[in-house]
Amino acid sequence: MRTKNLLLKIFALLMVASILLAACGEAPEATEEAKATVAPAAPAATEAPAATEAPAPTAAPVDPMAALIEAAKAEGELTVIALPHDWCNYGEAITAFNAKYGIKINELNPDGGSGDEIEAIKANKDNKGPQAPDVIDVGYGFGPQLVAEGLVQPYKVSTWDSIPADSKDADGNWYGDYYGVMAFEVNKDAVTNVPQDWADLLKPEYKGQFALAGDPRASAQAQMTVFAAALYNGGSLDNTQAGLDFFKKVNDAGNFVPVIAKQATVAKGETPVIMRWDYGALADKDALAGNPNIEVVYPKSGTIAGIYIQAISAYAPHPNAAKLWMEYLYSDEGQNVWLKGYCHPVRFQDMVTKGTIDTAAAAKLPTFDGPIAFPSIDQINNAKKLIADQWMTAVGADVK
Repeated sequence: MRTKNLLLKIFALLMVASILLAACGEAPEATEEAKATVAPAAPAATEAPAATEAPAPTAAPVDPMAALIEAAKAEGELTVIALPHDWCNYGEAITAFNAKYGIKINELNPDGGSGDEIEAIKANKDNKGPQAPDVIDVGYGFGPQLVAEGLVQPYKVSTWDSIPADSKDADGNWYGDYYGVMAFEVNKDAVTNVPQDWADLLKPEYKGQFALAGDPRASAQAQMTVFAAALYNGGSLDNTQAGLDFFKKVNDAGNFVPVIAKQATVAKGETPVIMRWDYGALADKDALAGNPNIEVVYPKSGTIAGIYIQAISAYAPHPNAAKLWMEYLYSDEGQNVWLKGYCHPVRFQDMVTKGTIDTAAAAKLPTFDGPIAFPSIDQINNAKKLIADQWMTAVGADVK
């Protein structure tokens, strides 16, 4: 408006000047100074203040867990492998996860070993169906192999910081979940004298009675049994050959049964004496409830502890469901499910500190005052390679 008024004033002055010139003849050219004063600027008008814009609405913060749950539910399925329901209370974990999120769980090869799980990933790289495992639970020593061969993908659960540093891969490719201690599981109704130590396994009274809970060429549980035998029969954490030598003696004595032992073979008396993780033995004792009577014994001269690890397949058909499964297992709820299965969950100390531990389940954990070895991941790797490679040559028992 201010500019328009100024133009009108200039136009009016010019019209006046034009009339005067026409009346009086041509006027001399105006000086530059005169030109400047011909059309004085109008007084500056006060600028109206700019309208205040309303602040843009703030977007609601995204809840990562809610987004993960939504994505996992959209996938609708999760495929697990080698998870017997009586192993570390996985039956309850599977049921609870399904009930909580409504995600269908496909269960592959429940009696498989760690090696079987790894081979399943390799064999199903291009398979997007239910035969391709999304997640695995394998022995501690397999961690570096999973990373070196590119078989897993990194994911850090929300409770990541409470997992001890020496029990996880720094980049999140795998993480420890729980540990157990090796023990004898004995069918007392089929065995007159319950063995108390390693040397007892060589006695004639155990002829055709002792077995392993896995194939030492593929099973972490079986390999750790041989490792334990080495430690208390002339070997060491760096000398596993002594374990193979011990099992050759057991086999030569006719005491070793070359079958993969489980609850049914123990109960039927087919393998009345086996060596396995204590949580598995104690779960069998509860499940059988005295029919037959099961006794769990830690070898008097010493035993070994072993941790297992979780990982997500690099080729997982359901990656978000896999991540949600990990979130569940590493939550307080999931850790307490394992604890109820006699396993020592990896976040045990953190939960004790926070007061979220299931105290009744913790009170049921067994104790052993004798020596317990906790080998490093490198020692486990060296041991399992020797055992897997040399089992048939050294012992000669084709475990199936």
